[in-house]
Amino acid sequence: MPKPLRVTNISQNTILVSSGLVADTYWTRFKGLMGKRTLPDGFGLLLENESAIHTFGMRIPIDVVYLDARGRVLRLTHAMPPARLGPLVRGVRNVLELPIGTLAKTQTQTGDILVLEIG
Repeated sequence: MPKPLRVTNISQNTILVSSGLVADTYWTRFKGLMGKRTLPDGFGLLLENESAIHTFGMRIPIDVVYLDARGRVLRLTHAMPPARLGPLVRGVRNVLELPIGTLAKTQTQTGDILVLEIG
């Protein structure tokens, strides 16, 4: 069973995820958001110990945040469409998948610090 997740951007003083999940096993990371038709506002899926993603098998575009081990945003992808490979980003420790528009709404930028509250 995935653990609950809350994510705050302390650099922008915004909440990215109010009710999310952590994918921390091979299977939960592999399954990810495949097959989802919508994502509610405030949702997010943290792919723990993952450095690259794809959106094959997905039906909707997503916003993507690539984080280092300290929660610093290394790269952002706005509206990544289905059936794509994400970039390889040096130093990535975790990847956060979000509903489209979340990054713009929260003004999240490269270099921001995110606090991950797991459990």
